[in-house]
Amino acid sequence: MNYPLFLLFGLAPSIIWLLFYLRKDSHPEPKKLLGKIFLWGMLFTIPAIGIELSLRSLIFSLPLGETLKLISYFFFGVALVEELLKYIVVRAFVFYRPQLNEPVDIMIYMMISALGFAALENILLLSGLGPFSPVSNIVALSAVRLVGATLLHALASGLFGYFIARAFLEPAKGFRYFAIGLFASTLLHAIFNFAILELEGTARILLPLALLAGLAIIVSFFFERLKRLTFQRRWHPFSKS
Repeated sequence: MNYPLFLLFGLAPSIIWLLFYLRKDSHPEPKKLLGKIFLWGMLFTIPAIGIELSLRSLIFSLPLGETLKLISYFFFGVALVEELLKYIVVRAFVFYRPQLNEPVDIMIYMMISALGFAALENILLLSGLGPFSPVSNIVALSAVRLVGATLLHALASGLFGYFIARAFLEPAKGFRYFAIGLFASTLLHAIFNFAILELEGTARILLPLALLAGLAIIVSFFFERLKRLTFQRRWHPFSKS
């Protein structure tokens, strides 16, 4: 029975990227809070599945062309749902806490929430291989998730986190920054999903890889940019003060 392997290799991609990105934080966050956000990110995968299934039924019942239905589903029914739920975890358990004392922390917590979300996704997908699937199949799928969807989750939420941090720093432009970050992360997430599930041939591989590479560079640049900034005061990005 491969259930322990599903758990191990389902968590492994998220843990690897978690350790990688935590090294970028010069002022480490409390381990207890990191674990809490990771676990809540995992738990929020469950309502995401229910919402996505409901939206899939709704969107595919609309009088639209098949291509438009697919695009709408990937954008609104999957990517937008997941980016919002990962954000809700951070908003609920990190905003206003004293541990959130640097702009770059927002990117880190957003990525941790995303990696928790991806971890349960990975476990569920590996479980779909069946309890007697060859270990080589489990390892191969875990490796694909490591360099694919798991990284995409982290980078998309990291990008969103940058714009949320900008909203904290410039509250007068808070909603604008939030909207830009949500749209950008959702669009890139949707393009990735559409490419790996709907495209064929080399485009199915090259487009996601190019997207991940470009997004990784951008997120790394934003990390370094936020490290040079500090909060001047405490506020919510959408407060009137």
